[in-house]
Amino acid sequence: MAALRGIFSWHLYYKFKAGMIRWRHFFKKWWERIMVLLRVILISAVALFNVSSVLANNEKLSYDAELSTYSYDYPVKFFNLSSQQSSLKMAYSYLKPKGDKPTVVLMHGKNFNGHYWTSTAKYLNEAGYGVLIPDQIGFGKSSKPKDYQFSFPALANNTHQLITSLGIKRPIVLGHSMGGMLASRYALMFPEQVRKLILLNPIGLENYLSYVQYKDTDFFYDLELGKTPEKIIAYQKQNYYDGKWNQHYEQLTHFLSGQIQGPDHELMAWVNAKTYDMIFTQPVITEFDQFKMPVALIIGTRDRTGPGRNWKKPGVEYQLGRYDELGKTATNLIPTAHLIELKDIGHLPHIENFELFKKAMNKALAFKE
Repeated sequence: MAALRGIFSWHLYYKFKAGMIRWRHFFKKWWERIMVLLRVILISAVALFNVSSVLANNEKLSYDAELSTYSYDYPVKFFNLSSQQSSLKMAYSYLKPKGDKPTVVLMHGKNFNGHYWTSTAKYLNEAGYGVLIPDQIGFGKSSKPKDYQFSFPALANNTHQLITSLGIKRPIVLGHSMGGMLASRYALMFPEQVRKLILLNPIGLENYLSYVQYKDTDFFYDLELGKTPEKIIAYQKQNYYDGKWNQHYEQLTHFLSGQIQGPDHELMAWVNAKTYDMIFTQPVITEFDQFKMPVALIIGTRDRTGPGRNWKKPGVEYQLGRYDELGKTATNLIPTAHLIELKDIGHLPHIENFELFKKAMNKALAFKE
């Protein structure tokens, strides 16, 4: 009987121990799940706090039309010119070349100014290249004439006057986004004076009015008046960076947020609205076969920038902004073209992944006909 009681006691002990182990596993499993959930909640709360802080900070920004209190990383000078019966000033930064290296002219996109070229300018100048970074009329720190007839030929001519005044001979011209359309027009207007053309995720690789409805400037004016810091961040986060966001990306929106909240917000809305028209009505892709200089296209293939996508013509199923296809199509049109594709990179390669962009630039700079 004593032996049976002993066996029974050991059986109860092991049963109890096995039960305790199961309960420990059960509680451990759920505790781990609870901790994961708490971490997710904490991360989300921090992200929400950061976004709220960013928006709160952006809502305090205020800049005038010419960004007089907004600092660029390089010293800014002004070139005085006369155009369309107006006395205008064109802001620019100029880093002189070393030795016999040529100068690279950097042309900014529509939602940017010369300030976002800082890393590119530093890299090029350290390699010996001269660097000219103009703010086009209507952008950045340059004049904002209300009644100006904005066109790519007019902006190209203004830029040519600036280049000539500085004594720059046969520069390399690099254009990004809308600056790609401007750089293309410049190269078509002054072919003998352009050493090489580099297009970095340019818009204008499609003739937009073939697919979208024409919109009057008043349409874009209303859109501009409706912008907020939150909408600017949301647009760039979705369309430029594939849903990712960081402090550097956010800083590049400061001047936009400040201008739409500044004393000249109505003037800026009107000038920004007027510069849309040339994108839709002044295509350059139809003349790509006329380039006479070496042309390099650096294309982030994830880019889907497609002006007018939200007001396509009825029945049009064509997909705008397929840069994974547009780079190849454009290259086939150009007699002296070289395509450099950057996989899984969006509209701003020089901002999103500078090291990868630098390698692409080295190839573009080395490319000869």
